[in-house]
Amino acid sequence: MNGDDRMYNVGDYVVYKKEVCLVKDYLKEYRKGLDYYSLVPLSDDSLKIILPVNSSSLKNILTKEEVDRLINNIPNIGVIEVEDRLLESEYKKLLRSDNYEGLIAIIKTTYLRNKKRLDSKKKISDKDSEYFNLAERLLYTEFAVVLHMSYEEVKDYVVLKVEELL
Repeated sequence: MNGDDRMYNVGDYVVYKKEVCLVKDYLKEYRKGLDYYSLVPLSDDSLKIILPVNSSSLKNILTKEEVDRLINNIPNIGVIEVEDRLLESEYKKLLRSDNYEGLIAIIKTTYLRNKKRLDSKKKISDKDSEYFNLAERLLYTEFAVVLHMSYEEVKDYVVLKVEELL
């Protein structure tokens, strides 16, 4: 802490509504005498988010230990088992939650559903691909920051680690 209400410093990474952001600036008494952060999402550095320092929408990024624990737990996280007609609403519910295991369940479920379709010589599902890519982006962007790797390196790293566990 810096003696004020500031929890984060310029250059820190935070999560704002599932998006990993870089704290670009600390705006002292920016609006109505309150202090604000200026954030830039890693997914789109043309955006700028101005947020009060006491916003409940901000949270710490994972620690290396938490990432390792999540990766080691991947084999134990089941696929989503609901009727096909309920699947999209389940994906949406898991995306809204603050549950990393939910993102992993989406990735596993959509991957296996698309693999099954490909193995049956069918076209992959656009919806499954859309949710797969979204869950992967949210999870692996944060993992990349924590592990000091590129997004692609994280994808390879996670696959390798899970293969070692199986």
